[in-house]
Amino acid sequence: MDNQQKKRQIIHVDMDAFYASVEQRDNPDLQGKPVVVGGNPKSRGVASTCSYEARRFGIRSAMPLAEAQRRCPQAIFLPVNMAKYQEVSTQIHRIFEDYTPIIEPISLDEAFLDVTNSLSLFGSSEIIASEIKQRIKTELQLTASVGIASNKYLAKIASDIRKPDGFFKITDEEIDDFLDPLPVERIWGVGPKTAEQLHNRKIKTIRDLKGMEKHYLIQVFGSLGSQLYYLARGIDNRPVEPIREIKSIGRETTFPEDLADHDVLKTFILDLIVDVGRNLRAKSLKARTITLKIRYTDFRTVSRSKTIDFYTDLDKDIAREAYLLLDGLRLTQPIRLLGVSVHNLSGEMTQPSLFDTEDKNHTEIISKTVDSLKDRFGEDSITFARLLKDRRK
Repeated sequence: MDNQQKKRQIIHVDMDAFYASVEQRDNPDLQGKPVVVGGNPKSRGVASTCSYEARRFGIRSAMPLAEAQRRCPQAIFLPVNMAKYQEVSTQIHRIFEDYTPIIEPISLDEAFLDVTNSLSLFGSSEIIASEIKQRIKTELQLTASVGIASNKYLAKIASDIRKPDGFFKITDEEIDDFLDPLPVERIWGVGPKTAEQLHNRKIKTIRDLKGMEKHYLIQVFGSLGSQLYYLARGIDNRPVEPIREIKSIGRETTFPEDLADHDVLKTFILDLIVDVGRNLRAKSLKARTITLKIRYTDFRTVSRSKTIDFYTDLDKDIAREAYLLLDGLRLTQPIRLLGVSVHNLSGEMTQPSLFDTEDKNHTEIISKTVDSLKDRFGEDSITFARLLKDRRK
């Protein structure tokens, strides 16, 4: 690890059960109770976040809401109130900005801060991190876990090691002792499939991984092998990037049971698109390229894309192309995962299509009105008839 990297001081701030904690803060009756944010458990949605009380029952983010209710019948299910969470996130980032301009937001509830040049003003990185945690607790009545290290990878692991309300710093001298006993699943890029491949080779801890030659890891895992080699040694030279250009917006879901029925799959596609379209409009973006992703039972993944002649943020435009992409696929077996994403984004005023009409303008107004109603009354307050019919089933 070079001297320049040793001098960097990176803080990773990760809010604890963010959506659920905001709801518990705003409604004292929810405090101490299992709360699941995601919507109606009778829908086919998944949990966005759950309180730590709910996690004791084995509920996790991205779990189907029906399964969450089965595990904890007494859980309180709430709709996603994205407007409120975005507002709180903005308040958190204003606290960050008091200490450094070098902030890389990862999501609404986590960010990296490079405070290397702030030490002369505020003191050590520990002092800065402690002040940020205390201000979040005092000013916003929320808790955050923070990790401090000389790079982003280590800082993120450190923030997770003592959740909730955690505080942990990894010095350069402690890297090996800290990383060696951790399971390989702690490394960025190691998902269930990669972990299984590593375990089959008797590589279960980061210490085991460090015993592997770089060329062997590359031979087995390709470009990921090089990443595994360096991260096992705590080496991560990526800078904190204050401006993150949004290149795509997407959503995907893994089914509890593999599906092959086209009509059911189209319902799921529409459900994903409603969220993607709303996300586009919230960021004042429009897209020209729509991508459909499927994963078969045997984990083979296929993607198909279509670029249209105009920019759009309308659900019906995205759905039309996604349906065509699905129809064009000759499904060879049932599907276990489905995803929809949009690319080729623009935040500028775009040239209207030759086919733009007054009806299209009305549709845009209606879409924004629907978004406002959902922000105020919840995700299930208004939706497409196709989704409503499916939920009744």
